[in-house]
Amino acid sequence: MSSDSLKLAIELLSIDSVTPDDKGCQQLICEHLTPLGFSCEVMQFGEVTNLWARRGTTAPVLAFAGHTDVVPTGPLSKWISHPFKPEIRDGYLYARGAADMKSSIACMITACERFIQQYPEHQGSIAFLITSDEEGPALDGTVKVIETLQQRNEKIDWALVGEPSSIDTVGDVIKNGRRGSLGARLTVKGVQGHVAYPHLAENPIHKAAPALAELAATEWDQGNEFFPATSFQISNINAGTGATNVIPGEVIIDFNLRYSTCLNAEMIQQRIQALLDGHHLNYEIEWTLSGLPFITEKGALVEAALKAIKSVTGISSELSTSGGTSDGRFIAPTGTQVVELGPVNESIHKLNENIKVDEIDSLSAIYENILKNLLS
Repeated sequence: MSSDSLKLAIELLSIDSVTPDDKGCQQLICEHLTPLGFSCEVMQFGEVTNLWARRGTTAPVLAFAGHTDVVPTGPLSKWISHPFKPEIRDGYLYARGAADMKSSIACMITACERFIQQYPEHQGSIAFLITSDEEGPALDGTVKVIETLQQRNEKIDWALVGEPSSIDTVGDVIKNGRRGSLGARLTVKGVQGHVAYPHLAENPIHKAAPALAELAATEWDQGNEFFPATSFQISNINAGTGATNVIPGEVIIDFNLRYSTCLNAEMIQQRIQALLDGHHLNYEIEWTLSGLPFITEKGALVEAALKAIKSVTGISSELSTSGGTSDGRFIAPTGTQVVELGPVNESIHKLNENIKVDEIDSLSAIYENILKNLLS
């Protein structure tokens, strides 16, 4: 098991598939899935390559979901070894994408190989939904595949996303939901002028500051049993000409809210715009809804994952909705049960990204056990 999972992970990690370029990763995946009886369908949208592979024609459908694209490496000189020449050192496999999330894909495939060998006439269907647009804008990836499947009346019952969910050791945390993400670009307008003649100008920074302070101090909700309280964070403020003696004509503020199921995007937008209006600002605002909040309560998929982790590792896993967004946000609204289960996330997007070699074996075994729990 170790040699197969590790070998395939190294093959995938050797491909420099920086988002949105797949660079042949999905072709390699198809080469492994086709002999197992999967029908592989490439869905190309714009520059993005997507794969929908399915074995079986009946329900229920368990889909392994993930992405072959990786984030840029950063300065190569700061990597101990080349990010696309995987190297094992002191029991860890180093490469860009090792944790996020090519090792997960390798484990999914090898888990399927063993499961299908043991259960060639398994119940339902097994599927793979793989994109090269998770680390980018996520406009032509999973969301487009889901739209296509819905048009064809193909339904996914359970989706297992291989994102790095674990904290200290593989399987210690399962993500069974995610917060929503609502971003905005707020432009507050004033009147440019000389700092020595403020009565002839209107400083938009001064005008916006009290409103921003009130937004930062606002309690949006108190969260619930699944989610922490909604958070508001300012990420960028830009204004001025670069000169110290010029009052700027406008200030641009970027902010984001990670919100729970206690709220929806429309409620947040209405509250913020009412607050801005209350401060009598001359403003424009552009909203970007990156993802809706979702929760998968205890049911067949969660129970199968908890049981598999306990069986393989002895760990009683924790359910969590913390962290950023994932492509699960595009799958869950269709009524699919979604969980994220993958490697330790400590090194993701960092220099010298890595995964513990023996946890690759554990993750593959966990995926295999989930297949057995649901489809055998």
